Amino acid sequence: MSKRDYYEVLGVSKGTDAKDIKKAYRRVAMKYHPDRNPDDPKAEEKFKEASEAYEILSDGEKRQAYDQYGHAGVDPSRGGGAGGFGGGSFSDIFGDVFGDIFGGGGGRGGPQRGSDLRYTMDISLEDAVKGSTRKIRVPTLVSCGECDGSGARKGSSPVTCGTCGGVGQVRMQQGLFHVQQTCPACRGKGKSISDPCGKCHGQGRTEETKTLSVKVPPGVDTGDRIRLSGEGEAGPEGGPAGDLFVQMSVKDHPIFERDGKHLYCEIPITFADAALGGEMEVPTLDGRVKLKVPAETQTGKLFRLRGKGVKPVRGGSVGDLLCRAVVETPINLNKQQKELLRELQGTLTEGGKAQSPRQTTWFEGVKSFFDDMKI
Repeated sequence: MSKRDYYEVLGVSKGTDAKDIKKAYRRVAMKYHPDRNPDDPKAEEKFKEASEAYEILSDGEKRQAYDQYGHAGVDPSRGGGAGGFGGGSFSDIFGDVFGDIFGGGGGRGGPQRGSDLRYTMDISLEDAVKGSTRKIRVPTLVSCGECDGSGARKGSSPVTCGTCGGVGQVRMQQGLFHVQQTCPACRGKGKSISDPCGKCHGQGRTEETKTLSVKVPPGVDTGDRIRLSGEGEAGPEGGPAGDLFVQMSVKDHPIFERDGKHLYCEIPITFADAALGGEMEVPTLDGRVKLKVPAETQTGKLFRLRGKGVKPVRGGSVGDLLCRAVVETPINLNKQQKELLRELQGTLTEGGKAQSPRQTTWFEGVKSFFDDMKI
């Protein structure tokens, strides 16, 4: 009797990816599994046929040979390169496909890696831009020094779990299926401790606050992370420690705001300097610099100080410092100052020459708006 096409058996096309082939096999296998169809030789045959098809199509080399030569390419009796569907294979495949549903798969296989930790570090803008070295204190779990992480009292050792025989899992009946579950006696560890360590109470780990030195590279910004390998939690049963991720949080600055590699600030300019021009000192993260203010400067004008920004941590050119001019209105005027301003105001439109261009433009826009609205 000739074999059916493996793709036809699983109900998929030749170009189907491995993930969808696995889903298709799961669907067919659940339908025809012998536990759901007792004493039904046809269902058993279809289950074996689907399992054989999955074994070939889930293996890259076997699938390639099958696609090129058909069944002859995977039949060892005819010289094919791939092995046939041997005894016990479909139970392995079944465990692989259904293990995620019923907790199947082998035991944990030795000590586990510890958990990663995250620490948020608040830093100043100056430290973020120029770099620094900071000390931090991190509460974590470390390997117990009394028992070297084994959890057993010094002089004794963990013993193989008698319930699961050390594999960490037990085979159980769940409805129509025989499935594997985590051993309830040892919780998947495969070992039990009859004489626990007095310091860690059999956990193999103790709580400790570690003091660590963190080198903050120049140019970091909020959200950037520094990875300290092996500084996370120690793994259970003497397993390797996880990592510590230090996340940067740059505090607000009283003068500067940061946007990527550029810095921004506002500089107040007196009414006289804005009108006549002048010179003033501007702060930067490298110290003070002189800035020339041209005559007739308006609020909102940006002055760019090149190279006074931030050099990005991942490389690239240094950013700039952009200073936004804010013309400051004088307050707390005395009687004489008020009279002088009124006298000045009266001279600003002499000769028909507009000396308040923004105001003039605004009034023209308002007039045009009202004319269009016919108000």
